[in-house]
Amino acid sequence: MNYDIEIKGRSRVVVGDVLEMLPKLLPERCVIVISDTNIDRHYHSLLARYDYVLIGLGETSKTLRTVDMIYKKFIELGVDRSCFVLGIGGGIVTDIAGFVAATYMRGLEFGFISTTLLGQVDASVGGKNGVNVEGYKNMVGTFCQPRFVLCDVNMLRTLPEREFVAGLAEVVKSAIIADAELFEMLEKCDVKMLPTDTALLENIVFRAIKVKADIVERDEREQGDRRKLNLGHTLAHAIEKMSSKMNHGESVAVGMALICDMATSCGKLSERDNSRIKTLLQKIGFLLESPVEFRDLKSALEKDKKSEGDNIHIVFPCRVGECVVEKMPLAEFKAMF
Repeated sequence: MNYDIEIKGRSRVVVGDVLEMLPKLLPERCVIVISDTNIDRHYHSLLARYDYVLIGLGETSKTLRTVDMIYKKFIELGVDRSCFVLGIGGGIVTDIAGFVAATYMRGLEFGFISTTLLGQVDASVGGKNGVNVEGYKNMVGTFCQPRFVLCDVNMLRTLPEREFVAGLAEVVKSAIIADAELFEMLEKCDVKMLPTDTALLENIVFRAIKVKADIVERDEREQGDRRKLNLGHTLAHAIEKMSSKMNHGESVAVGMALICDMATSCGKLSERDNSRIKTLLQKIGFLLESPVEFRDLKSALEKDKKSEGDNIHIVFPCRVGECVVEKMPLAEFKAMF
């Protein structure tokens, strides 16, 4: 079954079979692929249909140095404004591909095949593209919508278990923000069987994408509702900055657990919903203890890209399926630890 969502009248997100849907989504012109060495190993026959540029693996590749390398490769290959950029990979690949496409020759049209759960439900959807600077997440970037995002859940079967589980943190986040029924589905399902249950996984991925798509439709440039998508991320990015022990999804799970405790302590979230959220995260397999001391987390918050002067926007859960964004002095937020 194919699920199809349109965002801002400019971007389609399709959950379906890549071999069936890609020919229908690609424009009839020159295509240049940006991907990574891992995708080349698993799906070389797909990449080999086009000219392609490969990047390295991990957050250390998500830099302006990598972007500069791609620009030079594009020049060598004769890429011009008639070309279409296709990013094939997880969130790092799609972030870089979107950023390169949005800036090379003042902008090329682009699309994504998202190959990780984290990418399908979050990173590749919504039009935010960026790279890290000095370890700070997504400090340089653009808002630019892809022509399409194609999500084939069967491609998730090549993911290591840890990477699949990491993606479920963003699914839980979407459920907490705006889909209580999705949250209940996750509570009831057998997480171990999820990677091979195609029908259920497609439904879960679609529902998580729908939460984000609906929010982006209302607020493309993060002036209001889109800030809700940062639930748990302020602390998660601080954890990632200060430690390499956790990947992004694992850090988000810890960030959500910490912010739930803060929300409960100040009367915004009931003890029952706090317990439900943390129980689900633990059922999925997340450890909820921060690998970084609170004093170090506080120092990392000083350069969070979502801060405005001495203030910061924090997302607090009110109940499963509803969150609120509050602007507060950074010093006040740090005092809540």
